[in-house]
Amino acid sequence: MSRLAPLPEPRLGLPSLRLLSSSHAPRQQQPSPYLPSATRKEGKTFPFASRLKDGRALSLDVWSVFNAANLPPDCINLGQGYMNFPPPPWAREAAEHALRSVEGNHYAPAKGRPRLRKALKEFYGTQFGKELDPETEIVVTSGANEGQYAAWTAFLEPGDEVIIFEPFFDQYLPSIAFNGGKPVYVPLHPSAEPAPGVQVGRKTWTIDFDELRKAITPRTKMIVLNSPHNPVGKVFTRAELERVAHLAEEHDLIVMSDEVYECLVFDDKEHVRFASLPGMWDRTITVGSAGKMFAATGWRVGWLIGPPALIGPTLAATTRIVFCTNTPMQEAAAAGLEQARARGFLEAQRAEYAERRGVLVDAFERLGLRYAWPEGSYFILLDISRVRWPEEYTFPETIEGRGRDFKAAWFMANEIGVSSIPVSEFYCPEHLSIGENYARFAFCKDLDTLRRAAERLQRLREFLVD
Repeated sequence: MSRLAPLPEPRLGLPSLRLLSSSHAPRQQQPSPYLPSATRKEGKTFPFASRLKDGRALSLDVWSVFNAANLPPDCINLGQGYMNFPPPPWAREAAEHALRSVEGNHYAPAKGRPRLRKALKEFYGTQFGKELDPETEIVVTSGANEGQYAAWTAFLEPGDEVIIFEPFFDQYLPSIAFNGGKPVYVPLHPSAEPAPGVQVGRKTWTIDFDELRKAITPRTKMIVLNSPHNPVGKVFTRAELERVAHLAEEHDLIVMSDEVYECLVFDDKEHVRFASLPGMWDRTITVGSAGKMFAATGWRVGWLIGPPALIGPTLAATTRIVFCTNTPMQEAAAAGLEQARARGFLEAQRAEYAERRGVLVDAFERLGLRYAWPEGSYFILLDISRVRWPEEYTFPETIEGRGRDFKAAWFMANEIGVSSIPVSEFYCPEHLSIGENYARFAFCKDLDTLRRAAERLQRLREFLVD
């Protein structure tokens, strides 16, 4: 297995071998990192709950395979979606102030610190078509993910179906399965139509509404929306959301609208709050995140917004899951929301992310590799179907039996020096062939890092076929 050598010299000291042709490989069972090895005696074992298998929780996931510890030390990590720059200082100072107080080191109310709920009410104003009641329509959670888990705990009965669009945020699947739900997958479809203003990029992915309608059954309880979308970067249009709203009303469905990237919408696209559409407030749980809004993924502060009929039961669930969210980081999130607009923080941040996006877009354009134009979030999907590696190139066992995107991403990380995330991880087996043509790159990094990555990526042209 080759490893990257120090820059600036390319590591690509590989013989001129035949390049591997594309082939679809179905997902095979990998040894679980959580279970005792079959070759060693580990003492007494116990049967575990089937929900761990149903939710892929025992699997060796993509984050473990592409962990920095498994990659060359100088590999640039554009795979994982965390920032390499800090949150705004005035938000961090609020956490420091809380830690210096007595109250700031103790339990918060289960529904969230009053200051933070008030800040959320004022930040959103009437964006939901009404003013929010911070006592009954907002609950603070330990990250957006825990909030979603609590909502599924509150509303799913065994066998209830939840529609999710592929590629999906990977935590949806275990959270639904752990609560007895059954995920139903509806794939988004790549576009062949050129994106405006570029040569190689393609327009964002689309929904096949016939497929969506067919996916709805009498057991369907919820639809999950994610706009701006991770990992596609799609911002759902008003027309698309109105069609989803029609189906939700027709079939009396709850809608979980994951809007954690709400502040990262580019090109003057409109971010439509699903709950603001006619008739949708009463059936929508909107998900938000301080981590995404303030470049602070480690704070683990999120929130849910919705009518009392949805927020009340979810509060009951989250109270029994984590009881409350940590106090000092709630104070940091509150300070962030209170000051963001006056400081012009969100506008400046969006412009900075647009510049970062431009670095990777330019790199992909120079390479001539197609990519999905990112309208929002901080991810770009690159079409890696033209990437070939030498036939004799060796891969670790953890890569074998997965989509070809795993091999492409591993090859790029080790030989090009830039890591990404293979997108087939975010699909059910039946639709894996769509995802294995793509790798996800995150541009939530500083410009210097992105520029170095962009230059390294140009080496990939040696391994492209027409």
